[in-house]
Amino acid sequence: MQISTKFTIAIHLLTAVEYFSKDYKVTSEFLAGSVGSNPVIIRNIMSQLREAGLISSQRGKTGISITRPLDEITFLDIYRAVETGSAKDLFHFHEHPSPECPVGRNIHKTLGSVLKEIQEKMENEMSHHTVGEVYHSTVDAIKAQTPDPEKSDSE
Repeated sequence: MQISTKFTIAIHLLTAVEYFSKDYKVTSEFLAGSVGSNPVIIRNIMSQLREAGLISSQRGKTGISITRPLDEITFLDIYRAVETGSAKDLFHFHEHPSPECPVGRNIHKTLGSVLKEIQEKMENEMSHHTVGEVYHSTVDAIKAQTPDPEKSDSE
């Protein structure tokens, strides 16, 4: 089980759009530079975010915009938008256990409910975290790295 890099890239994209859109025209090329990725990959993820109703984009002056506050976009929203098959069960069973084997005969029904519970807990936890949290932490980290001009003058 592994969630692809599209998940973290999507969060990066939304954070960068929010951070830079006041001062720059944010495009897929601009975002590709921030992510360190190919613009085609960025456009594909942006297309998924657009289909999920999380962003809108127009050619021309406006660039990309986020359709609702980042504090209202959960990790689960992102997961469902960009992870192919996220509407399916997270865990997949091997298809042909032996019906002659007592373990093979019963493993799907005994393990299935536990795996479903794990998936529900993961999705529940993802629904409690927002892109806004990441944005605010990122802004704090940027501010911590930026020297305070008043402090450097007095030292």
